[in-house]
Amino acid sequence: MRYVPIFSIIVFLLIWGCNKTEQPQLPADTKLNLANAYYTNGLYEAAAHEYLDYLNTYEVDANRRANTYYTIGNIYFERLNDYEQALTYFFKVKYLYPESALQGEIGKKIVNCLERLNKTTDALRMVEQEAALDKESVKDNLPGKVLAEIGSRKITQGDLDFEISKLPVYVQEQFRDKEQKKQYLQQYILQELLYDKAKRQQLDKDKSVIEGTFRAQKALMAEKILQAELQDKVKIEPADVELFYMAHKDRYTEKNDKGEVVRQKDFREVQQQAAQDLAMDRQQQAYQQLLGQLMKAENVKMYEDRIR
Repeated sequence: MRYVPIFSIIVFLLIWGCNKTEQPQLPADTKLNLANAYYTNGLYEAAAHEYLDYLNTYEVDANRRANTYYTIGNIYFERLNDYEQALTYFFKVKYLYPESALQGEIGKKIVNCLERLNKTTDALRMVEQEAALDKESVKDNLPGKVLAEIGSRKITQGDLDFEISKLPVYVQEQFRDKEQKKQYLQQYILQELLYDKAKRQQLDKDKSVIEGTFRAQKALMAEKILQAELQDKVKIEPADVELFYMAHKDRYTEKNDKGEVVRQKDFREVQQQAAQDLAMDRQQQAYQQLLGQLMKAENVKMYEDRIR
């Protein structure tokens, strides 16, 4: 019996393992369609993950790779408002695929990200670098049919649906049918055109605009932290609502013209209203408690008698 040296076996296994390539379980188009479906249905983080996994798993030509990185960047920029992540993918297109037809648009995207990250100096430098570039038409491969074009920018059905979804729920109800969506699209286009015109006139450097932007940012940041602070303090259980109703039954009555109670409303009639009232009460209590805690921690003094 002939023995094979153990070292030879190890070398063979290593070579065999290196030469063995694992084939993707799904066709490339199926993977891409799944990513598009995630995007179309508003699952933006899942879509970004699938697009990236598509690039990492399949052999993709340079043009499509650049377009897909651009799509991922747009998801983070326009949908998730994560401008640092968006920059990562826009920079990939800019520096890894210099021959891409997207180069004319990428510079503007990078500038927009830098501006939103308050990196004004970097944004100005990028503007200077991009000034000499020819602005070519951009092929936008975001899912959805193109509904309008503003220069090289395309607005798709997905874009329109996303913008409407950011409105308050009661406002979204106004834009259900085709004609209403058309009106909203016109409003959206007008806003974009006015914004572009304002940028050309350098109104972003206007003192009142800068002050207004600061105040809006300050209010949004304060609102964000307030929501985080109050979130766990206003949770409501179903049993809490009925207890609240029992303690405030006088709120839920029918009265005649003289203000006299003629009927006590049943809990089932006013359950939703009672839940809203309870949430409002708890929110107000939590707000006052938080205000007191912060004022005490920061040693705030108010001189109410001096108010005129």
